[in-house]
Amino acid sequence: MLRSPRPRALDSAAAAPTEGVPAIRATGVRKSYPGVDAVRGIDLTVAQGETFGFLGPNGAGKTTTIAMLCTLVAPTAGRIEVAGHDTRTAPGLVRRNLGLVFQETTLDGDLTAAENLRFHADLYAMPRATLPARVEAMLELAGLTAWRDRLVRTFSGGMRRRLEIARGLLHGPRVLFLDEPTVGLDPQARTQLWDQLGEVREREGTTLFLTTHYLEEAERCDRVAIIDDGRIVAQGSPAELKSVLGADRIDLRTGDDREAAVTLLERFGIEAVAGPHGLRVHAENGAALVPRLCAGLGVPVYEVTVTRPSLDDVFLHHTGHRIRVDRNGDAG
Repeated sequence: MLRSPRPRALDSAAAAPTEGVPAIRATGVRKSYPGVDAVRGIDLTVAQGETFGFLGPNGAGKTTTIAMLCTLVAPTAGRIEVAGHDTRTAPGLVRRNLGLVFQETTLDGDLTAAENLRFHADLYAMPRATLPARVEAMLELAGLTAWRDRLVRTFSGGMRRRLEIARGLLHGPRVLFLDEPTVGLDPQARTQLWDQLGEVREREGTTLFLTTHYLEEAERCDRVAIIDDGRIVAQGSPAELKSVLGADRIDLRTGDDREAAVTLLERFGIEAVAGPHGLRVHAENGAALVPRLCAGLGVPVYEVTVTRPSLDDVFLHHTGHRIRVDRNGDAG
């Protein structure tokens, strides 16, 4: 989990990134603590305007990596650039070009929504002439215009998270980092948050970089990097990552599983694995194959389920274990 740093002096002006320069570029990045290698050599490139997901369980190195990308922690080795600026030599310019939404709320509950935004604007020395319009635009983006003068301590968890995203965007960053943005939110609040993030991309053109252990969230990203034990073990679009696994999984429960298994091999060239709940086979385009199987097996088919490869399957393929999420939303 990231911790908010003590405010630091920022450079007086932020240079816009050159056209075609990646929003984030990291090369050979490592972070070691006494007796622990938290990040073991990461290379990644994130394009401007992309939604990029960092997928992995707690302890994999996600939060440490974001802390380095955001200049909160210095890497032990390697080079990081955000919006074309080096995190070591130009940290002020990096901070001007990024926003950060922490896993735990950092809003002031005794201030109103608008006051929280104006306080953030003071930290970034935003021009007072344009500030009122920008505050209203961000409140509208968050769907909180009607609550602008309400104390934040009266807000629901979803409302607070939407306000935090609005606050992170207030100064017009090129990259918005979100550390486990939907942890603790109910399904409706998660949906509302993703609607807001979609509008952020549409209206602001902001690059979104989020850490998550929720597989359904990673599916929404343009590209995903899977991190485990401090290393990136795979990266690409969700479709590209799942294509490595190829075949769909088909689970069948029939009137005679033994005879069905023989027919599957002889007639369809598909080898079935018998289990306590029926047969399991793997085949390309399982949905299209099912009608042929049901018509050609020669035994009654009581139940059939087709499952496409998931990012959890991809994670298992590359790491040998699955992402497990407990009742509190923590992965391990």
